[in-house]
Amino acid sequence: MSAKKTEISKRATEVLRLLKSEYPVAICELTHESAFQLLAATILSAQCTDVRVNMVTPALFDAYPTPAKLAVADAAHVEQLVRSTGFYQTKAKNLIGMASQVMTRFGGEVPREIEDLVTLPGVGRKTANVLRSVVFGLPGLPVDTHVGRLSRRLGLTKLDDAVKVEYELNAMLPPEEWGEFSLRLILHGRRVCDARKPRCEECLLESLCPSSTLPTKKLTGKTATKKLAHKAATGKAATKKSTKKPVKKTKARKK
Repeated sequence: MSAKKTEISKRATEVLRLLKSEYPVAICELTHESAFQLLAATILSAQCTDVRVNMVTPALFDAYPTPAKLAVADAAHVEQLVRSTGFYQTKAKNLIGMASQVMTRFGGEVPREIEDLVTLPGVGRKTANVLRSVVFGLPGLPVDTHVGRLSRRLGLTKLDDAVKVEYELNAMLPPEEWGEFSLRLILHGRRVCDARKPRCEECLLESLCPSSTLPTKKLTGKTATKKLAHKAATGKAATKKSTKKPVKKTKARKK
């Protein structure tokens, strides 16, 4: 491993440590009670917020509590239930198709393997990794827009392709940490590292983030401490000088 890759890998480990301290409980914010419900909710979450999905799924699951019932659902009714999540016609079609294939191909049980999950309508690698890590406790690192954005800002990757980013992050972290690392990055992206206005002054990762908007960016440890101390000292000196000069000028004018 090159020195550069070693440095990035160490940074990923430190990011993981800090995120675990900030978010002790890694939460999936999609409300669900089963693999089937989480799968349906994740399909609905495409181009939609989790908050909106959670507003829609209670009625959906009340009407169609099992894959068997959803598989034979009326498309128009499903469209009506999920309309507010956007792309509702495609999502309704995928939900019914997913449920139908779960019944016919997997005996009514949501599969666990990525190779099987990605063959279901509306299910990509991100959704498959969500199911594996959240419901089944298996290794899986979902890369959504938050994970991709934060990984690039933190200098863990330069790539845009979600699958390639997943593989790069997987190589830096233990498999048992993949899923919760993703969940914590998502939480941090929603609460602190906003896409348009990141709140770097509140961010526990600021000192090691190459994208920080603060003057202390790229400074860590003793270097950062010395730099900040020097800034504080020179700032005070400048303040003292600036307060003396106007006084002298004022007196000169009075004379």
